[in-house]
Amino acid sequence: MYKHFYNLQRNPFEITPDPSFLFATKAHNEALAALYYGVKRHKGFVVLTGEVGTGKTMLVRCLLKVLNQNNVAYAYVFNPRLEPMEFLQYIAGDLQLPTEGKSKSDLLLDLGGHLIARHRKGLTTVLVVDEAHHLSADLLEEVRLLTNLETPESKLLQILLVGQPELDAKLDCQDLRQLKQRIALRSHLYALDLDDTRGYIHHRLQEAGSKNAEQVFPMDTVAEVHRQSRGFPRLVNTLCENALINGYARQCESITPEIIEEIAGQFRLNVVHPSAAEQSTQSHSAEIERAAKTLLNLFTNLRNAQEEAELRMTASTGAKH
Repeated sequence: MYKHFYNLQRNPFEITPDPSFLFATKAHNEALAALYYGVKRHKGFVVLTGEVGTGKTMLVRCLLKVLNQNNVAYAYVFNPRLEPMEFLQYIAGDLQLPTEGKSKSDLLLDLGGHLIARHRKGLTTVLVVDEAHHLSADLLEEVRLLTNLETPESKLLQILLVGQPELDAKLDCQDLRQLKQRIALRSHLYALDLDDTRGYIHHRLQEAGSKNAEQVFPMDTVAEVHRQSRGFPRLVNTLCENALINGYARQCESITPEIIEEIAGQFRLNVVHPSAAEQSTQSHSAEIERAAKTLLNLFTNLRNAQEEAELRMTASTGAKH
């Protein structure tokens, strides 16, 4: 409803990861290059991590678009909360292999044959696991075993693991050291700084058809967006989309910092409750502190009692003399 008012041809701040809106910062360019290089050079394992809302899925969608243009087949797992058998069935199904009535050994044989056939034709096959921080230890071990599908020269299946920083913590586990040692390339996405936030907002407006992006979102408003969103693109989109709706309702040609602040309050962006793990850590720390105070008080009481006993003994000895 605001498109005509702001001279836009489409909505610039949709939350869905549309590759046509990619704003390539230096970090995003480096990450995308690492992913593409890992696939094309058959490196085997590549890992991409980043906080919630930093644009990981957008980057993956851009990579898949490029892979489609280069005759690269891929299986894209976007919900890895699966049992090992379900995981293999999903991969095989996404690669157009029959799965009905197949045992695990059948699926592995079919998958191996498929990968070898494609390799002989000079074709590449990729497994992309998004939200990989949700992978169980058993599934991560299944993923590692899939890398055993190889020739003496290269890996038959290229694997991209994409997830939040918790994925790094999982990969650091002693039980997964074999998997960690096979990772060939790693990249990490960070939140946008103020300058990148400005470029991100104005780029999306221009892609949507705006001729006066800097008037719609002036620099003081961009600064407020960055402050409230902390530079996370998903939150930038949420703030800016709602700001355009709000601005249209008020007939404001320029979005003001006050509008951004109001929307941030409505979305409770500054309200963050500690996670269960953080609460457990805080509770554990409090228990340790209470125990330390109890021991200190006990030690103080014992020391005072000892000093009083010594004083009484000294006084008794003095009286005898």
